[in-house]
Amino acid sequence: MTLAGKDGVELRDIEIFLTLAEELHFGRTAARLHVSQARVSQAISRQERHLGAPLFDRANRRRIELTPLGRQLRDDLRPVYTGLHDSLRRARLHAQGFTAVLRVGMIPPNAHDLRRYWETFRARHPRWRLRILHAPVTDPFAGLRRGDVDVLVTWLPVREPDLTVGPLLCTGPRVLAVPTDHPLARHDRVSQEAAADLLHPTVDAPGYWVEGLLPARTRRGRVIERGPVVGNAEEALALVSSGEVAGLFPAHVSRYWKRPDIAYLPVRDLDVVRFAPVWRTEAETDLVRAFARTVRDLGPLEDQEAS
Repeated sequence: MTLAGKDGVELRDIEIFLTLAEELHFGRTAARLHVSQARVSQAISRQERHLGAPLFDRANRRRIELTPLGRQLRDDLRPVYTGLHDSLRRARLHAQGFTAVLRVGMIPPNAHDLRRYWETFRARHPRWRLRILHAPVTDPFAGLRRGDVDVLVTWLPVREPDLTVGPLLCTGPRVLAVPTDHPLARHDRVSQEAAADLLHPTVDAPGYWVEGLLPARTRRGRVIERGPVVGNAEEALALVSSGEVAGLFPAHVSRYWKRPDIAYLPVRDLDVVRFAPVWRTEAETDLVRAFARTVRDLGPLEDQEAS
């Protein structure tokens, strides 16, 4: 869609600009929008040529900054784009016979295991559409705060003053991921202390939340060292495969991320990981409450994969 006639701007270009204004990184913007970095660069260059001035200061290649013009354009465009996007989404829903949509972002990959919750919600509310979306581990709560998703399924704890934690959705043990040629791969299971002998990836997320999956110390007080920063599961698994790090994951990843180069070893002396839906307190709707009620009525799913 093109706005403002022949000299206007493509709606997709506006989306690219607003996303880059949030991420301030060409690579993350491209990944978030599922386009190439070249497409992002072209869209921004086209807008800058149209306006006759730069929107971003690119002096620092690792983190660009908005220029004063860029900040003004961001502030002017954001409410316009959001309103237009919402109008188009409502029109599409109406055309498909739905009256509303609930978007659930999933940090864990086990959406298939949770299908009884999705199916029950849809059966109870046939006029509401349920969409299950992937959610990143990097800056995990940003999507909720931006309005990209209405509910986020995440591991606990979550201690954010603007977020509400819903009923327990599922629990499960943990596994340690190592290369198949690692000496530990010969074992049937390992202790938490074994994790302290290995380097683990670093995630750009609140420290307390990361420690809900990967503790900072073992029960004996040994520090579990962090190493390279990763932005997603694919990057973490690539580092595990190469032997640079090990990974501590929920046990269900051994089914969803099965690979010939990685062994998943049950960790025998860690508590289970707990997952729950989370949402913005100020954005709680009838749909969110209905989803929480569905989870509460069905009770939590217990994964015994690694027990």
